[in-house]
This record gives sequence, structure tokens and C-alpha cells, in this order.
Amino acid sequence: MIPLPPFHDDLDASLNELWRLLEAGAASARTAFHTPSLATIDGQGRPQVRTVVLRSADRGSGTLRFHCDRRSHKADDIARSGFAALHAYDAQDKVQIRVSGSATLHADDAVADAAWAVSMAMSRVCYGTAPAPGTVIATGGAYTLPDEGATGGGRANFCAVVVAVETLEFLYLDRRGHRRAGWARSGEGWSGDWLVP
Repeated sequence: MIPLPPFHDDLDASLNELWRLLEAGAASARTAFHTPSLATIDGQGRPQVRTVVLRSADRGSGTLRFHCDRRSHKADDIARSGFAALHAYDAQDKVQIRVSGSATLHADDAVADAAWAVSMAMSRVCYGTAPAPGTVIATGGAYTLPDEGATGGGRANFCAVVVAVETLEFLYLDRRGHRRAGWARSGEGWSGDWLVP
């Protein structure tokens, strides 16, 4: 029988594993945590969920970063409420992570400039889509993208979103006993408890 992981009955180790998985997700497209689902509330008070690409996870600052088009509905939702939640699940390792916190759009500042500078050309092109994301079009291909080699690409529409994490949840599923834990930001650290799965 496969032994239980070291974090199974260790709250601190569970928190370490949670951040390790988020950091690995930001670093590699080969993990389930690279593309979490983002939840926001729209202008009608309805929940909206979509997939984003995790670009940065920084345990020290307690932040996550992803990118979006400043013309998108998700950018509108974040600008309106100032909050976001993310969810990811790894079916192979049977781990779920939930995150929520305040979210800030960075479009014309050093955070956005630094994020744009390390974005790949094929990613930059997406922000140059015309018309804007979510616009009704006559046919599926009735939109344009700038040339991948274009200097500015879609920089004018690009923004980085930084989530200052306020709460975290970690769920590990195992037939010998599921483990669920939650943490809230407490100053520079985290205050956590075991939760009933």
C-alpha cells in the first residue's frame, strides 16, 4: 500500500504543500495548478467562472498573479468588486486548492510592464484581438489578431491581476481518510485549522 503523504496529518506541512503546488503551477504548464478557475461576481450580482493561467505564486507576499485583457468582462468584474477567488483540482494526486482575496488590476504601471516583458510573443498577440473579448460577432472567425512580430502587440489592452490572498483551503482525498484544512491571512503569516472534509 502506498504510504500516506507527510502532510496528511500535519497542518504546517499541508500549507507548505499547498504553496509548493501553486508555485509549481506558475512555473510549469504540465501541472493541474497552472490553469485554475477564476470566480468573480458580475454587474448583475451573478457568479462568473473561467480558466486563467497562473503566472506567479509568491508565498512570501501571499500573492498570485494572472493576466487578462483590460477590455474583458473579468477585468470589469474585478475592477467593480475588488475581489476574486480561484480553484484548481489535480485529479491524479486528488488535491483541491481554493483561494480568495482582494484583486487589483495593473495596466499602466511597473507590475504590468514587468509582466508584459516576460510574456511570450504568442501570448502577447491575444491582447491585440479586435474587437474586444466577449463582443458579439457574425461568425466564429470574425475577429482579427495582430501579427505576432508586431512591436506593441496588445500591450494597450494587457493587464496583470494580483490577488492578495486572504483565505486558503487545501483538500486531499484518500480512502484512508480525507484531509481538509483552511487558513486565513494573519499579519505576515497564516492562521490555520483542520476542517471536516
